[in-house]
Amino acid sequence: MDRIECQWCRLQNAPGATSCLTCGAPLDVRNMVSDSGWREAPRLRDMTEFRFGNSTVQVEGELVPVAEIALSQGDAVYFEHHVLLWKDEHTPVTAMPTQGGARRIFGGMPFVLTMAYGPGRVAFSRDSPGELVVLPLHPGMELDVREHAFLLASNTIGYSFVRIQGLANVLHGGNGMYLDRFVTAGAPGLLMLHGYGNVFERWLQPGEKIMVEPGGFLYKDASVTMQAVQMPVKTGLLRRGMYLAEMTGPGRVGIQSMYVHHHAE
Repeated sequence: MDRIECQWCRLQNAPGATSCLTCGAPLDVRNMVSDSGWREAPRLRDMTEFRFGNSTVQVEGELVPVAEIALSQGDAVYFEHHVLLWKDEHTPVTAMPTQGGARRIFGGMPFVLTMAYGPGRVAFSRDSPGELVVLPLHPGMELDVREHAFLLASNTIGYSFVRIQGLANVLHGGNGMYLDRFVTAGAPGLLMLHGYGNVFERWLQPGEKIMVEPGGFLYKDASVTMQAVQMPVKTGLLRRGMYLAEMTGPGRVGIQSMYVHHHAE
């Protein structure tokens, strides 16, 4: 029998499998794509399991889903500390210092990330309804994610951040929008995001542009350029500005249907 290709992450799965071993996407459900090219992120079934390294992830619940991980020896994940739901008593955790210092604080980003190590069990969730977006990253990939959207990343993925000028007035009143940047080198990794509402993804061709409401932006390939564009809207005698994020391909762009404007803590 032929192997089954996952339509989300492109992994080849064993014949008869009903969910992808790498991302958990259902294999027996048709890929849902709108006429304009937006495809729905796969909605993971309750109790779906998938793997990274030698560890297993199980997704529990649907409205506010939980990612429970059985970490094996040698595997680890990092995360913002407030997304930790529970852990085994003996699962080690430690601080993961990040570069940027005061810039991260003023940008509303966490000053320190937390790392959990195997062996042990640990679970994560955000306190809002939405979807878990599972993004297996192959070696040599770079992905940019809006602040406070990533749930966890495996320790094989490098972490930094980048600043996009001009979008923060729409988001949290500062002077620049900060994005988490995740980079893989010679080893693959697993990145999990939380999207408010429903999540959709679209691939842009080289030079292709779309305009996205900044609060609805979720993630993009680093190859996709992003800049703020102010569009004047005339209302009677007044002219008001509409700020949009202009995305230019090539690469993929992810959006969330229930956008939230975060404020610096």
